[in-house]
Amino acid sequence: MTKIIDRRQLADDIVSLDLYHPLIASKTKAGQFIILQIDEKGERIPLTVNDTIDNKIIRIVFQTVGKTTLQLANLKINENIKDVVGPLGRAINFADYKKTAVVVGGLGCAIGYFSAKQLYERGTSVDIIAGFRDEKAIIFEKEMLEVCENLYLCSDDGSRGFHGFVSNQLDELLKIKEYDFVLTIGPLLMMKAVNQVTQKKKIKTLASLNPLMLDGSGMCGCCRITYDGKTKFACVDGPDFEADKIDFDELIIRNRFYNKQEIAAKDHYCRLLQLEDENHA
Repeated sequence: MTKIIDRRQLADDIVSLDLYHPLIASKTKAGQFIILQIDEKGERIPLTVNDTIDNKIIRIVFQTVGKTTLQLANLKINENIKDVVGPLGRAINFADYKKTAVVVGGLGCAIGYFSAKQLYERGTSVDIIAGFRDEKAIIFEKEMLEVCENLYLCSDDGSRGFHGFVSNQLDELLKIKEYDFVLTIGPLLMMKAVNQVTQKKKIKTLASLNPLMLDGSGMCGCCRITYDGKTKFACVDGPDFEADKIDFDELIIRNRFYNKQEIAAKDHYCRLLQLEDENHA
């Protein structure tokens, strides 16, 4: 059992949980993830670790997109999660980069924070380019400001910062700046666009992938991707890969395989919650 020791609602559909797990917290580095199972009947879901605190606490930030994440969001402080396994995946090798850009979108801003933090603590010059739908959707602004030299906010509607996509902002910055490394985390279409920008300048770029995943050990094959023309597994070979070698188009299609089932499961769970509230009324 893993106890929830803090919970924050960052946006309407985004929640942050602090889990007390010293063993995982003391081993986890940026880029790695956990797989959790809420109870004995629950499904296993992967979630990237957003931060570690005092080698005792792991922080996860997630969006309520399906039944299990909705269940997870409904848990309260001092409640327990049945199983938490990790750290899984390969930590990012930051090498000796001097000037880096962390390009993130939406929920990816919370995930990219951990990487930016580790880069910044190494003495690397870090710029963060963070994109959101609008001003109301902005999360982790204060935290990102603490781990970079420059934070460039972007919004689709122009309500805050640069009016446009993060890839457009990066393209503009590359006219006046040079980066030797770019890390991008967010929606697949966004990361594909970022890669198209950086490859014009031949900048080493890593993309953090979140394909369908089940066991996290490379056995089930659910998280397979095509990378440099070969099959790789995100759970053991990644989840971070050189962006110019990823078949983004194939991955986008694979990630949509179970959209209908996810929506149906979430709707069913919401109906059960509604019935439960009506019975208690």
